[in-house]
Amino acid sequence: MWITLKTALRTIPFIGKLRFLKNGYHGQAADMVDEQTKGRVGADHPSVGQSFSADRETSQIMPFVERPVTVMYPYERLEDLEPWLFVPGNYNGRIGIIWETCTACKACVRACPNDCLHMTSEVRVNILDTAEEDDKWHGYGGEIEAGGYAAKIKDDFDEIAEGFDLVNEHAVAPQQYDFAEIIDISGEIATVNWSDGSGVEEVDLAELKPAEQDIVSGRIDLGRCMFCGLCMEACPFESFFMTNEYDGMSGFTREQLWMDADRTRVLPTVHQERVDMELAKRAQKEIDKKARKAAKAAKVEV
Repeated sequence: MWITLKTALRTIPFIGKLRFLKNGYHGQAADMVDEQTKGRVGADHPSVGQSFSADRETSQIMPFVERPVTVMYPYERLEDLEPWLFVPGNYNGRIGIIWETCTACKACVRACPNDCLHMTSEVRVNILDTAEEDDKWHGYGGEIEAGGYAAKIKDDFDEIAEGFDLVNEHAVAPQQYDFAEIIDISGEIATVNWSDGSGVEEVDLAELKPAEQDIVSGRIDLGRCMFCGLCMEACPFESFFMTNEYDGMSGFTREQLWMDADRTRVLPTVHQERVDMELAKRAQKEIDKKARKAAKAAKVEV
């Protein structure tokens, strides 16, 4: 009851500034914008150079006159007005899926109590094909074949991952590959038809990675989702994550609450440690499979 009373008293002008009503957040003056946010919102943003309390509104002319204030979302955003605050790490925001490790086992679909998860077909690079040539696990993925798909790493591959802010971008994650359909393979040259509509081109096979059009979990009805995280707990490959993104999860119609797979996709670098663990596990499985096959062939010859 006392906590409720304190909360109510903080909303009253003058009384809300009393010392006994303050804690580590309420009524504490702080600079409105840090250096990183200043570079993002621009030097002419109204908050630059101001030092006010996050939960009170006042002016430089009469700082002793104030009133409670809230962030007028979605026209104002928390990260712009109160950059010293952050979304807790254990916050269950919108669902994020790493396509590279998803196997379409449907464990997430079966675990969802509200039936809001749906499978969809997407072109992606399998986790086994992401290993570079100098990597220990290189060579255990697929092969590039005519009639199939291939991916070419973009020149700014690393910059794309570093420059995308999952929490604040509120947009589709950028693609780090250019995908194409393999028309023909002649020696070390592949004739490809780029999926972005740029046309047909001959490309060196060394520049391409195998890709596949596979079923992944990704289309989500946020109008039914209750952010319980059961899909994340059910995923045996740790492809599911509850991100810290709180924005972009509202709309004026139920159709606007559907998130397609490209919107729920998470770049592997967000959870690189888990992706590397899954790569090692699957590569080791391929090694064991080849060893059993070789042992079986040797037994037959004897």
